[in-house]
Amino acid sequence: MMAMGDGWCVRSVRILMVSLIVLSAAGCKKDSESDTSDLVGNWFKRSDFEGVPRSAAVAFTIGTRAYVCLGYDGKDRLTDLWEFDTEINNWVRKADFPGAARTGAVAFAIGSKGYVGTGYDGTTRLKDFYEFDPATNSWARVADFGGTARYGAVGFAISGKGFLCSGDDGNFQKDLWEYDRTSDQWTQKVSLSGAKRRSAVAFVIDGKAYVCTGVNNGAYENDLWAYDPTTNAWTGKRAIANVSSDEYDDDYADIVGTSKVAFVIGSKGYVATGGQGTTGSSVWEYDPASDLWTGRTGLEASARMEAVGFAIGIHGYIATGRSGSYYFDDLWGFEPGATQVDLDKPGTIVDP
Repeated sequence: MMAMGDGWCVRSVRILMVSLIVLSAAGCKKDSESDTSDLVGNWFKRSDFEGVPRSAAVAFTIGTRAYVCLGYDGKDRLTDLWEFDTEINNWVRKADFPGAARTGAVAFAIGSKGYVGTGYDGTTRLKDFYEFDPATNSWARVADFGGTARYGAVGFAISGKGFLCSGDDGNFQKDLWEYDRTSDQWTQKVSLSGAKRRSAVAFVIDGKAYVCTGVNNGAYENDLWAYDPTTNAWTGKRAIANVSSDEYDDDYADIVGTSKVAFVIGSKGYVATGGQGTTGSSVWEYDPASDLWTGRTGLEASARMEAVGFAIGIHGYIATGRSGSYYFDDLWGFEPGATQVDLDKPGTIVDP
C-alpha cells in the first residue's frame, strides 16, 4: 500500500508540473496570438458617400468638412467632387473637377482651399494641378507639378506649403517637391532618404511629415522616414518589421503594403486597410514620441484597398475603396480611445 501511494504521489507531482508549464506558456503568449477583442478603438457608421461606389479617389479636409473627388467605378474614371459635413452628417455634390478624369492623384489642403493633381487617365500620366475654393464652389488651374508626370505619389501640407513625393513616372521615384501657393511655384527639395516607392502613405504630426509603406523592386517597403521642412532633412525612424527579439514588433509586417490610407488624430498617426496585394481591415497607430506602433480595432466593415482616409476633430474616417471587382460607397468613423461596440447605429455619434 505504501509503494502504491508513493507512485501515485510522484505521478501527481509530474501532472502538476506539466500543468504549470502549460499555464506559464499560455501566460507568456505573444501579442500576435492575443485576442483581438483586447484592441482599443471603435468604428461607427456614418451617412454613405452619395456618389457612385469607387476606388482610388482622393480626399482633403477644410474645417469641419471633407471633400472626396475623382476615382474609378469599375468602368469609368470620374471627375465628381463631394463635400461631407461632419456636423450634420450629410453629403452635397460640388463643382466637378475640371481636368481629365483620373486615378492615382494626390490631394492636400492649404488654408481654406484644396489642391488636386497628377494621376493617370488610363493612357497618360499627368502633372496638371488645380485649386478648389469652397467659398465660390469653383476650380482654378494652378502651376503644373514641377517634377515629372506621375501617379501613385503622396501629398501633404505643412505650414502653408504643399508637398508631393515619390510615385511612378514610368520608373519609381523618391523626389520631393514643395508648392508655394503665394508664388504659384514648385521647388524641388531634398529627396526622400529611403527607397523609391509607389502607392505609399504620408501623414503630418507637429510640423513633420511621415512617409511609409509602398512598393519598389517587387518588395513592400518597411522603412519609415520623417521630413522636417524647417531643416529640409529626412530622419530615419524604427523599421516597420520584426527585427528585434522583443514582442512589440512581432506583427509589424501587417503594417506594410500598398493601397492603404493614413490620417492623424491629435498627436498620433493611423495607417489602415490595404495590404500586400490584398484587401485589409487592420488599423495601426503610430506614436512619434516613442517611435512605436500599436494595433487598434480593425475597420468593422468589409476589408478593402484603394479607399480614402481623413480626420476631422477627434475622429478619423475611411470611405469608398474596393475588394476585387466590388466597389464601396460606405463611410465609417473611428474614435481611437473608445471601447469597441459592435454594430453602432448610424447617426448615434456626431463630431464635436
